[in-house]
Amino acid sequence: MTPAASTTFAVVFTLFVVAALVLGVVTLRFLVRQASASRARWLAGQAVGGPDDGPDDDEDEELTALVLAGGSTRGAIQIGMLQVLAEHGFVPDRIYGSSVGAINGVGFAVDPTREGVERMTQVWLRIRREDVYPQGRLHGPWLYLQQRDAVYANSGLRAIVEEGFPHERLEDAAVPVEVVATSLADGGEHWFTYGPAVDAVLASAAMPAIFPPVEIDGERYIDGGVVDNVPIQRAVDAGATRIVVLLCSPPLFQPPPSKRPVEGMVNALFIAIHARFVRDMAHLPDGVEVILCAGPEGTTREFDDFSTTERLIALGRAEASEVVRRYALGTIAYPAPPMPVPVMRLDADGAAADRRAGDRRAGDRRTDGTAEGVAGGPDAPQAGGPDAPQAGGPDAPQAGGPDAPQAGGPDAPRPPASGSAAAGPVTQPDPGT
Repeated sequence: MTPAASTTFAVVFTLFVVAALVLGVVTLRFLVRQASASRARWLAGQAVGGPDDGPDDDEDEELTALVLAGGSTRGAIQIGMLQVLAEHGFVPDRIYGSSVGAINGVGFAVDPTREGVERMTQVWLRIRREDVYPQGRLHGPWLYLQQRDAVYANSGLRAIVEEGFPHERLEDAAVPVEVVATSLADGGEHWFTYGPAVDAVLASAAMPAIFPPVEIDGERYIDGGVVDNVPIQRAVDAGATRIVVLLCSPPLFQPPPSKRPVEGMVNALFIAIHARFVRDMAHLPDGVEVILCAGPEGTTREFDDFSTTERLIALGRAEASEVVRRYALGTIAYPAPPMPVPVMRLDADGAAADRRAGDRRAGDRRTDGTAEGVAGGPDAPQAGGPDAPQAGGPDAPQAGGPDAPQAGGPDAPRPPASGSAAAGPVTQPDPGT
């Protein structure tokens, strides 16, 4: 072997030995760290629950999620539903919201108690159209022809949201909460799990063309309902085994006939939004229970109409009362049978008025032989809770004035509410509709 070859061999061999030593040291350090981490996890398990606790226990744990859908001013229905849930001690493990459901969901997550929901109720009852949609000198369809990205500023909505949120950040809520918005960068859904609560909610509720997009960390977002109006799939992906869904409308969407081109465009948008919910319901995995708490049809006329807020809250209470009773939600048993659900009618002026749901037979009588009263006019007492007097058939005296006798009572039998929202929640809509 020549001297040059010997020198080359010595250099290569030395480098090989050094590399082998370095590799051995790195491997040894990796094994030591892994052993230390494994020991730390074992000690933590011993301290929490003993040697029998393991990952299988977490996998078997039931997770209850609350999902709040979008629905504009019909979100007041969810307030009535949340009232009943809070009164019966229902506190979910996770909350997911979209659009107005994000507003109500974050408000409930911050304080899931009767007092917290009552604060939200008072905020909703104080809202007027001008608070959210201020009227200027330009009205009507001309508003949509302006050189701007939205008809209204979101300053009014921001003030309302700030009033209802005592905490500034999502991660400070008592219950983990997530809200969805639509990214204008790629059209995908973006989930906010931490950060400023008001900005996240405004982004999720930024209705296209109505409110401007909300910019967060350099990216612009619009209404989460565009991509996921009823985010049950997010709850499923998180491992939820029981999902309570608060809908602002019936679960089966039936678009009205279009009389104008713009109405056809709006119907097409609503059909596309609802299609995601139908698909998610049709492909629920085994072992996942979905409980729908749905609102009735035809209770508001316009997206900016807050005149029926009080009635919407009452409708939400009636629907949630039946759901709580049927599925035993919460920790407090339902105290009494639910009341019939009132529905809307149009009076001679086209304004919304209330009447009882379904037709009542003239022969409906109480056990003591007296007829139940009818709650039919704007002056009739509101049916808001389980202790309110029940009213019944068409032959009964009208309960319209302060001196009118109250009929019914918690012990009286009640006729079934035909066609009402409380007649039974839909747990699996037909995927073909």
